[in-house]
Amino acid sequence: MRLSPNVTGALFMIAAMAAFSINDATVKLLTTEIGIGQIMFVRGLILSIFAVGIAWRSRVLSRLGAMFDIRVGLRSCCELVAAIAFLEALKQMPLANAAAIIQCLPLAVTLGAALFMGEPVGWRRWSAIIVGFIGVMIIIKPGPDGFEQGAVFAVVAMLAASGRDLLTKTIRTDIPAIIITLGTALTLTIGGAILGSIEQDWSMMSLPITAKLLLAALFLLSGYQFLVFAVRLGDISYIAPFRYAGLIWATLLGMLLFSAYPGPNVLVGGAIVVVAGLYSFYRERKRVAQGNLAPETLVPAARGTVVVPPDEDGKGP
Repeated sequence: MRLSPNVTGALFMIAAMAAFSINDATVKLLTTEIGIGQIMFVRGLILSIFAVGIAWRSRVLSRLGAMFDIRVGLRSCCELVAAIAFLEALKQMPLANAAAIIQCLPLAVTLGAALFMGEPVGWRRWSAIIVGFIGVMIIIKPGPDGFEQGAVFAVVAMLAASGRDLLTKTIRTDIPAIIITLGTALTLTIGGAILGSIEQDWSMMSLPITAKLLLAALFLLSGYQFLVFAVRLGDISYIAPFRYAGLIWATLLGMLLFSAYPGPNVLVGGAIVVVAGLYSFYRERKRVAQGNLAPETLVPAARGTVVVPPDEDGKGP
C-alpha cells in the first residue's frame, strides 16, 4: 500500500520529533558528567563539520559570507541563548516537563509576529495564545517561593527560540538554508568554548562520553533532515500538528531512562498547550483558505526552524 505524501510527511515529522527527543535525553545524561559549555562546544563542532560537508555537496560554500548578514547573526545569537537555557533546564528538571514548556513555541511565535511584525491575529488565536500560556503556568506550578529555576530556564529557551523563528522569517530567501545552519552551528561552538572557559568545567572525555556526544549530534542532525523531508513531502498545515509527538517521545524517554513520571500538572498543562496549539494551527489553515494566502515557509519545530526557500516561480519546493 502506497502512502500519500501527507501521511509520509507526517511520519517523517514524528521521526524528527523522536530524533530531537533522543538528542535531549542523551544531553541530559551528559549534564551529569561534563559541563554545559563542553557539551555545546563538542556537539557544535561535530554539527559544523557535517554542515560544511552538506554545503560543499550543495555547492554553496561560495555563499559563506552570508553568515555575516545581521539577521543571520542575530538569529544565531538567539539560538545560542535558547541552547544554553534549554541545557540548563534539562539539567535541573525532568525531560517531559521541559519538553512540555517548549511545546508553547508556535503560540509564542504567533504572539511575536502579532506584536513586532504586524501580522493580523484574530480574537480566536489570541484566545489560543492566552490558554496556551495558562497551560505553561500549570506545568511550571509556581509556589510561594516563586518559579522553579529549571522551569525559568525552559521559558527563556522557549522565548529565545521564538525570537529565532521570527528572525528567520526576515532573512533573505536567496541565502541557502544550510548556510544559516552552518552559521548557527559555528556560533554554538564558539559560545560553548567561551562558556566552558568561564565556568572552567572542562573534563577529559572518556570513550562513553565521546560516544554520547557523537550520538547526540547525529540524532540532532537526523532530526533536522527528517524535518526537511516532512516539509517537502506534506502540506505544512497537515504535518505541523504532528510536532506534538515530541511531547510523547520525551515522556516515554523520561520514564525509561530516568524513571521520571510526569505529574498531574504536567499532564494537564501539556494537554492544554497541545489543544491550544492545534486550534491555532486550525485557525491559521482556515485563514489561509479564506484569504487565498500563500502557505508559510517558516515551520517552527521542537528544536529548530526549517526554512523552505521559494522556487523561481515563487512556490515552495
